[in-house]
Amino acid sequence: MTHGPITPRVLIVEDEPKLAAVLRDYFNASSFQTRWIEDGRQVVETVKADPPDLIVLDLMLPHKDGLTVCRELRAFTNVPVVIATARVEEIDRLLGLELGADDYICKPFSPREVVARAKAILRRASPGASTGPMLGLAIDESRYEATLDGVSLDLTPAEFRLLRTLLGSLGRVFSRAQLLDHLYEDHRVVTDRAVDSHVKNLRRKLQQIRSGSEIIESVYGIGYRLAL
Repeated sequence: MTHGPITPRVLIVEDEPKLAAVLRDYFNASSFQTRWIEDGRQVVETVKADPPDLIVLDLMLPHKDGLTVCRELRAFTNVPVVIATARVEEIDRLLGLELGADDYICKPFSPREVVARAKAILRRASPGASTGPMLGLAIDESRYEATLDGVSLDLTPAEFRLLRTLLGSLGRVFSRAQLLDHLYEDHRVVTDRAVDSHVKNLRRKLQQIRSGSEIIESVYGIGYRLAL
């Protein structure tokens, strides 16, 4: 199986050699180029010297943990990051997302699923991507208007900002708290459940145009993202 003339490169940051070896085997079998490092202190230097297309980042690393590494990476690069962790506590999940992680996968995981998620993220990041439910969704920020398949969506200002936020970081998972920061320009105090209400209404309007499609996807315990 090939991915065209450009072979995607993945950096695996994992301190368990056996797990890292299995991941490398699966990525190599899917025509990725792989590189492995096990020390969190080496990540930033490695990425700056030879930027990969995607990083699989373990949280529990020696010397420097994965959340710190993710924060340092986001200071200079938008390379997609998939966090692999056995720590599934809510605070770690939300903190990782706020630092700019693109996806999570919890240990123990299937190496095949890691590769599948990596491929999906790279497809979303590709400027030439032309398939998936999001084809045909567009927004006009100057007019506060949005269309799906050329049909105008009658959105409230909050719904428009919600859609704009999700579309601006296509495929990224946003927590409710993060979405709330973008919904109201007057920064009114509302509960996280206000996001659920806006998502429900926005989904209904999208499905009126494209029946049966789930364009806004719920990510259990975290929040929402646009599904491709």
